[in-house]
Amino acid sequence: MSRNETAFLFDLDGTLVDSVYQHVLAWKESLGDEGVHLSVWRIHRRIGMSGGLFANMLLRETGIEITEDRLERLFRGHAAAYARLAANEAVRPLPGARELLGYLTDSGIPWAIATSGRMETAAHNLAALGVDPGKVPVVTRDQVRHAKPDPDLFITAAKRLDCDIGKALVIGDSIWDMLAAQRARALGVGMLCGGYGQHELEQAGAFRVYEDPADLLKRIDEIVARS
Repeated sequence: MSRNETAFLFDLDGTLVDSVYQHVLAWKESLGDEGVHLSVWRIHRRIGMSGGLFANMLLRETGIEITEDRLERLFRGHAAAYARLAANEAVRPLPGARELLGYLTDSGIPWAIATSGRMETAAHNLAALGVDPGKVPVVTRDQVRHAKPDPDLFITAAKRLDCDIGKALVIGDSIWDMLAAQRARALGVGMLCGGYGQHELEQAGAFRVYEDPADLLKRIDEIVARS
């Protein structure tokens, strides 16, 4: 692709796939197994951040020491619980997600997915979305040094597309996505379908906010330059 061409870099959970609350419940179950009890809303506010920040948050809010062994058990427990919840509750693409990706593909507009989840959990959502990571650039937590709000995921996705990160659009549902977009020097586009409010997303750097992929597709001319 031309490095002057706009690319779309998508978050996955809560942006393209309706899976945020399954992740929240999976974390609640895994944390409970470790004797860490947090309200659901507190967990939701941290979905999408890196494991290291998540551990620091737990230490700050519970006083429980989070060792490397415990953190790894938490990740394994979360992955197992999420796999069960995703299967039982049939995680589905958000309205318009497949159509939006299809439109970008048909229009020759490059796109990639960058998620703070490990491939272990992302695989369920990619399958639901109908995305083959062998054909589409997919960057997961396993592949970068730091996750959101650090910019590594989006920078790596832009490199996979051979695009200038400064000309890319980061599409995400959380403040962590918007902060990572700013640090990557990309434009952030917020989505309300993950549970964050418009004001929160705008404060974190979103220059446009849409309800869901269907809403973005309907108003795509607002963020895609005309040829």
